[in-house]
Amino acid sequence: MKTPKRTINLKSAIGIIIANMIGSGVFVTSGIIAGKLPSPSWVLSFWIIGGLIALLGALCYSELATRMPVGGGEYIYLSKLFHPLLGFLSGWTSFIVGFSAPIAGSAIGFSEYIFSGLDIEYIYSPGIVIILKKALSVGLVLLFTILHYRGIKTGLFIQNIFVLVKIVVLIGLVLAGFILFDQNFNYISGDFRLSTNTIAFGTAMMLIMYSYSGWNAVSYVAGEIKNPKRNIPFSLIIGTLIVMGFYIILNLLIFMSLPYNNVQGEIAVFERVFVNILGELTGNTLSILIGFLLVSSLSAFILIGPRIYHAMAKDGLFFRFASQIHPIFKVPSRSVAIQGSLAIIFVVFSSIEQLFIFLYYALNIFPMMAVIGIFIARKRHIGDQSTVNVIGYPIVPILFIIFSIYLAIIAFIDRPFESTAAVATILFGVPCYFVLLRFTQIDKKMLLKK
Repeated sequence: MKTPKRTINLKSAIGIIIANMIGSGVFVTSGIIAGKLPSPSWVLSFWIIGGLIALLGALCYSELATRMPVGGGEYIYLSKLFHPLLGFLSGWTSFIVGFSAPIAGSAIGFSEYIFSGLDIEYIYSPGIVIILKKALSVGLVLLFTILHYRGIKTGLFIQNIFVLVKIVVLIGLVLAGFILFDQNFNYISGDFRLSTNTIAFGTAMMLIMYSYSGWNAVSYVAGEIKNPKRNIPFSLIIGTLIVMGFYIILNLLIFMSLPYNNVQGEIAVFERVFVNILGELTGNTLSILIGFLLVSSLSAFILIGPRIYHAMAKDGLFFRFASQIHPIFKVPSRSVAIQGSLAIIFVVFSSIEQLFIFLYYALNIFPMMAVIGIFIARKRHIGDQSTVNVIGYPIVPILFIIFSIYLAIIAFIDRPFESTAAVATILFGVPCYFVLLRFTQIDKKMLLKK
């Protein structure tokens, strides 16, 4: 069976990381996070801590992805290190939640910023506005699904352009904000006393970690990365550090531009920032630009997800037609189409807030288990023994695991309905696994040796 070629260089791999991480999260969660913390100092500290935790995960995945340098991410790691069932559940969750839902979230965020910048919401009735936003979101998903269906070169070309535009626009927005704002640095200070509301603190960190999700993106396309032992670790670490720097600077700009009580609970907080600094017309124009920044994230999700379904289908643990590589475009085109269809369903029937909460809980589980698998891989000598080793082993993976468990507990206490729905979605994959196993007659021992 044909396998995808190694065509992704270091620059493109870093671009995939940046595009996956800088998405709808930071642009809609900053104000919500501020509403749960007592001062700007707390918010900035949490963004720094979140970045360091993401960096711990990136360091761990440097070993996993070079020990098993094939596409599929957690599906491959958990199948080899634990059991094919866990690998299947990670891929099942990626299909239902991990990629299709963020594609929908990015598309919804795009339409929200576009409509806000154009002031269309004041022209039509609320019902018509909702329909128009949904239609724009669906159209965006369809467009980029078609682009990535037509091949990795076309997809990477479009992807790199949008990443470049994203970086240039973000730098331009930040520079304009810092040059033109008329506040002073004293404003970002504030009460740094410890609060007893640990649940609110945990929820704030949960939203921050969702915004940092995507730090492991290149592991899903590891089989298509040139010189994986060099480019995978560098892309994971460099991409994560770049995004961490952007997030801290963007939040600094928020708190230097607006009073803290005007930030707390605000969803479209960056529109308010630039309206305050540059005036209503320019601020609304920049709101439209922010909407287009979300397009690169949507594009990256559409690029990466199908590689997981393709890997699963080759093992007989997903729909067989997902394993097919297009004879002309040389990509898992059927998987691209399946993912796009499911993303459209999420767009039509979900809100962005529901997606974020549901997404985080489901996405937190499998990277934690994959990092636990590092200890098993070393003990049993699984994978390439010339791998890049985790810096700071075993402290780095242990810290990542502890933090992941803590957030899972906090999330369940604070958001029991969404957390239960995420767990139910994962568990629904168990009977699906055994049904597929029976009808495809896959040898489980073969999967363990892959």
